[in-house]
Parts: sequence; structure tokens; C-alpha cells
Amino acid sequence: MDIFGIVAIAFALAMDAFAVSLGVGTNGSKIDRRSMLRLAMHFGIFQGLMTFLGWLAGSTISRWIYQLDHWIAFGLLVFVGVNMIRSGFGNEAEAHKKNPTKGGLMVMLSVATSIDALAVGLSFAFIQTPILLSVFVIAIVAFGLSLVGLFSGYRLGQKFGKRMEIVGGLVLIGIGFRILFSHLGLIQS
Repeated sequence: MDIFGIVAIAFALAMDAFAVSLGVGTNGSKIDRRSMLRLAMHFGIFQGLMTFLGWLAGSTISRWIYQLDHWIAFGLLVFVGVNMIRSGFGNEAEAHKKNPTKGGLMVMLSVATSIDALAVGLSFAFIQTPILLSVFVIAIVAFGLSLVGLFSGYRLGQKFGKRMEIVGGLVLIGIGFRILFSHLGLIQS
């Protein structure tokens, strides 16, 4: 596979990270630049790492992962989305208790947005794609698009307030359903 194919795959993989970052940015909590960089770095690292792990795994576990990856991503995204919606309907003081750029919530979002990268890594093993270049490109693209999503979501959150947190939660749930339906063959990816 040539560099253009790798870049195209990197952008396709990063779309979930971008959309989730957009939703997280609307959270309304005081997310500073350092927190945004931390979350974008995690999204990039997880995308690259999952690609590499998929490549390492080869075909030995592909059937098992393929049967579960969409359910794991769906569950994580719906869980976070429902909590964001609940927070958006709560009072202003409650709405910003959990910072999605720290701790377990950040790791959950990172895993949920990078499970597809594991399957891509598996396919890279089969077609003998240069893995180090692929991992680097995928990680950088996910990092960059996540930053764009975070900054855009943050601006929307500042402008429209708590309503954007509800929208962000709905976006996360929608992404979860899209992943689930896509893997079940109910819609085209």
C-alpha cells in the first residue's frame, strides 16, 4: 500500500476521534489547552497503538475481535453520551464535575475511538503494509483531527452553553449506533 492509501485510511479512522472530540469540546467544563493536548495525544497514541497491536496479532484473534469490537465501542460511547446528556440537563454546577480529558473517562473514549484501528492493523499484516510508517501517520492524523474537533466543540460550547453538552452526548450515542449498525451490516460504513 502506498502513502496515499495509508493517509486515506488514517483520515477514515480518525473520523470517530474527531466526532468524539467535537462532542467532548462541547462539554462546557473549563478545558484548557493542556487538557486538549492531553486528550488529542491519547486519541493519537491509542489509534497508533491499536493499529500496531492489530498488526502483531495477525489473523489469530481476528474473528474474536471482529465479533466484539463494535459492541465494546457502542457500549463505551453510549455510556459516556448518556452521562453527558444527563449532565446537560442538570444544574450548571453539576454539569462540569467530570473532566473528559482526565482519568478513566479519557481512557474509555480513547479505546472506543480506536477499536477499528485494531482491525485495520490486522489487515495491514495480511497485505504487508509498512507498519511503522502506518502507525506514525495514523497517530498524527488522529491527533490533529482530535485537536480540531476539541477546539471547534469548545467554541460551540462557549457560544451555546449547556445545550451543546446535550448535543455532544447525542453525537457520541449516534457514533456508537453507527459503529454498531455498520458492523452488523445494517448500514454501509
